[in-house]
Amino acid sequence: MQKPTREQALALLTTHIENPSLIAHALSVEAVMRHYAVKLGYDPAMWGIIGLVHDLDWEAYPQQHCQKTTELLRAAGWPEAYVRAVRSHAWGIFTDDEPLHPMEKVLFTIDELTGLVTATALVRPSKSVLDMKPASVVKKWKQPSFAAGVDRAIVTKGLGLMQAELREVIGEVLHAMQTVAAEIGLAGDAA
Repeated sequence: MQKPTREQALALLTTHIENPSLIAHALSVEAVMRHYAVKLGYDPAMWGIIGLVHDLDWEAYPQQHCQKTTELLRAAGWPEAYVRAVRSHAWGIFTDDEPLHPMEKVLFTIDELTGLVTATALVRPSKSVLDMKPASVVKKWKQPSFAAGVDRAIVTKGLGLMQAELREVIGEVLHAMQTVAAEIGLAGDAA
């Protein structure tokens, strides 16, 4: 297969994921990956597509995360660089594929952060990311009981890989998610 298209990635996503929250998560990660690709001078289409499909198997096979996605992507003839990037986001948990490329490091780091931004938005009166500031997310980060499923150790490890500061990355994640607020259900009254 040549480079997969967004349409092909979206078709794969909606074939294997039905849960609206998981689809919104995929769209969030896609937006953040595209944002970082532009910021760092890489191909936003490729980075976004990888963000879209990174959790293809999470709904049906959470205990085999990335293993089934690997099978699905390879069966569809996806380039190995895409497969490896997806696998690397589960480094140390489900795979041994250490994030090496900047794309892999970003995905590893921001995957969990999109969940924290979403959870923070959902407890706001507006239920929106549009009126949210990075300081709000940083405040929630410091409360381990808030969005306890967000693995802060993974994010911290990823920040080290990216050589970036938490507040800076949260700002970038928030900015990217604001661009797709309506699609991910976080536009609040503005939707």
